[in-house]
Amino acid sequence: MLTGGGDFSLTNFQDGVLSSAFMVGLLVASPIFASLAKIHNPFRLIGVGLLVWTIATAGCGCSFDFWSITICRMLVGVGEASFISLAAPFIDDNAPAAQKTAWLAMFYMCIPTGIALGYVYGGLVGGHLHWRAAFWGESILMLPFVILGFVIKPLELKGFTHNNKTKEYGPMLSPELQDETSNNGIKQGMPAVVEGLAKKLPEKSSLSSFGTKVMIEIHHFGKDMKELLQERVYVVNVAGYIFYNFVIGAYSYWGPKAGQDIYHMASADLMFGGITIVCGIFGTLAGGFILDKINSTISNAFKLLSGATFLGAIFCFGAFCFKSLYGFIPFFSVGELLVFATQAPVNYICLHSVKPSLRPLSMAMSTVSIHILGDVPSSPLVGLIQDKLHNWRITALLLTSVFIGAFGFWFWGIFLNSVDRFNEQSEHGVPATERSNLRPLLDDGNDEARTSE
Repeated sequence: MLTGGGDFSLTNFQDGVLSSAFMVGLLVASPIFASLAKIHNPFRLIGVGLLVWTIATAGCGCSFDFWSITICRMLVGVGEASFISLAAPFIDDNAPAAQKTAWLAMFYMCIPTGIALGYVYGGLVGGHLHWRAAFWGESILMLPFVILGFVIKPLELKGFTHNNKTKEYGPMLSPELQDETSNNGIKQGMPAVVEGLAKKLPEKSSLSSFGTKVMIEIHHFGKDMKELLQERVYVVNVAGYIFYNFVIGAYSYWGPKAGQDIYHMASADLMFGGITIVCGIFGTLAGGFILDKINSTISNAFKLLSGATFLGAIFCFGAFCFKSLYGFIPFFSVGELLVFATQAPVNYICLHSVKPSLRPLSMAMSTVSIHILGDVPSSPLVGLIQDKLHNWRITALLLTSVFIGAFGFWFWGIFLNSVDRFNEQSEHGVPATERSNLRPLLDDGNDEARTSE
């Protein structure tokens, strides 16, 4: 990562904090963007996220000390959160029915591709100009997309109709309905959970209005979370994803060090980074195209997830058993290719195991869960194990064994009563202009709801 380590005289700890500071903004803002999608157009929210990202990236280039660049890095995570929650549902809505996971795969393939391009771009710009110029260049390149996010006609997400906002909030948000109040002055349509608060606050107070809106949002968020956690297929899928991300996160952090210690690699960072990027790109694409080829149902997605993870775990485990680097590299490459094939199927299940209006929240909470319970604790825990064992080969083998947890949950998912809920909510009552936005951009004529086999 390009930082002002030399300019700011950062310690190794501070440099490490910078590399993960964006995660704070990402985890906090993802559920917020998902909730805001109920009352604001999700496409415009993506535009807001891009704007925050652009300003924060430019701010990184203007930073003057550790705290200023750390705050900007956190705001970068806020910008990314809008994409995490909302981009995949848009792709899911507009992709042809027979190519949904392929489209998702192309989207998630952009992550390892972006990492690879980032290394090249950062090295060229940072080496020839200055590390600050690299951040400013990113902001300039993003500006056209920020503008598009605000000026082009916004699409509606399936399950969301923002012209009916007053039905959700009641007269509080509709001036023409302000007179429809109950005898005690409390406005109709307000959830019972916030009536007590509204009674205590002065009538027509801006503080009262804002406080009530916040309480209503919290109320709806809690209700949506309860409904989400009752979706058994979704919970099982995310549980497997947590185990998966536990291993992948520790691989990315400790892999180069383990490889250098076990196989005495000259450039362990480049070796592991190169394998991960190449396998990430081709594995992600392969997973999406294969699931579409065998018919993209939730049951088939679980079959692909469990099979790819099981085989990938065997190859990765076998790789660390080799004493020769020439045996390790091909086995580990095949293993990573297999485990990265899970990216499109696992997110396909997150999108199709819940009703359409819960998709942004399902994506947001999946992201929060796999980080808080997966890659965030995995690195220090693996470090703790290594401190006890002082043997990187055994530590790597123990870490790889955690893939069995992911395999177990995803294999269990095959036998669950899973129904594709993409078309569960009808479009009745939605204006024609909005109904047109809910149809795929490239319609292949197959709009029937699919159930898993």
